[in-house]
This record gives sequence, structure tokens and C-alpha cells, in this order.
Amino acid sequence: MWRRAANKSREVLAIERLPKKQRQQQLSEVIAHNPFVTDEELMKMFQVSIQTVRLDRLELGIPELRERIKLMAEQSYDQVRTLALHEVIGEIIDLQLDKTGISIFEIKEEHVFSRNKIARGHHIFAQANSLAVALINDEIALTASADIRFVRPVKLHEKCIAKAYLRSISRGKAKVEVFTYVGDEIVFQGNFLIYHSRKDKGSEGGDLNADSD
Repeated sequence: MWRRAANKSREVLAIERLPKKQRQQQLSEVIAHNPFVTDEELMKMFQVSIQTVRLDRLELGIPELRERIKLMAEQSYDQVRTLALHEVIGEIIDLQLDKTGISIFEIKEEHVFSRNKIARGHHIFAQANSLAVALINDEIALTASADIRFVRPVKLHEKCIAKAYLRSISRGKAKVEVFTYVGDEIVFQGNFLIYHSRKDKGSEGGDLNADSD
């Protein structure tokens, strides 16, 4: 037991001894791979103080999490054709029309039951539904039906990351699948049938995005 503990301590010390340049390079790569990572998570990952993480970001010109999300959302909202900004539940931070989309939604006090601090299901559904509609490259798109599954309760202050994939599109209708995660854990899944007004015919019945991760 003590040997395992000693080995773990040496591993931690090895991480702490990373040269500044190497640490900053790895930190930059981590954020590029996962822009939702928090300073606290980076602090634990690199075994340094929160001040060190913030200084590293500052030197690298990487904004804090809230600002990163805001910048990504501003770039994506311009592409949304089906919904007004105030009608989107959550913040769309990546959108490729008729392909894929990602949104983030933080659970706050107004979204939970007061007694147990668990998110009301309609908020989780609304995030996924608005992302599915926003994915469609058309000025008119409406949800016709949805087959949904809540995998586990979502709690106060958790961040829901919804990922939408266009599975097929044909004249007048499209099928969109949405997965919602908290961290790496799936909490919601939905299959949406979206009616749209576009007259051209796409890939009817075809699986356009086989990878759902």
C-alpha cells in the first residue's frame, strides 16, 4: 500500500516539476480539446495553484471559461436561421447547419425544484429541442414529434452539453438525434422529427453522422 502511495506521490511531483513552457503547451492543448474545462479542473490536472493556471492562460492569451463560451456563441448565433436569439435555450457554441451542433446550458436556481435541487425535465428537453430546430438550414422549422429518454437527474450548477446530429433530411422533414452530457456522462437522449419548409430533397433515410460522441 505504502509503495503505491509513494509511486503516486512521485507522479504528482513529476507533474509539478513540468517546465513552465511544457505545462503551458499541454494546458493549451487541453483547452483546445475541451473548451468547457474550468480553471479548477486544470488546477487539479496539473497539480498547480489556481493563480498559476490563470497566469498561464493570461500569458497564452486564452480567455476564461465564461468568455470562451461567449465568443463561441457569438460566432455560432449568426448561422441560426430558424430561431431568434432569445428563443434558444442554452448557448449554441458550435453550429454546422444540416450537420452538427453543440450547446451548453448551466442549471441555475430557477431551473430546479426547490426541495431537492434537481433540474425540471422540461428545461433539459428544451435545450435539446431548440438545438435540434436550430440545426436545420431553413427559416421555418418546427418539431413534429420527439422520442426522448432521461438517463439520470441533473442537479443545480451542473453544465449540460447537448450535441445534435442530423441523421437524415428529405423534402419537408428531417431527423435529428441529440445527446446531452454532464462531463462525460450522458443524461438525456432524444430523437426529433423536424418539419421544415425547404423544397429541395436531401438524403432521405441516410445516416449522415455515424459518430455520436
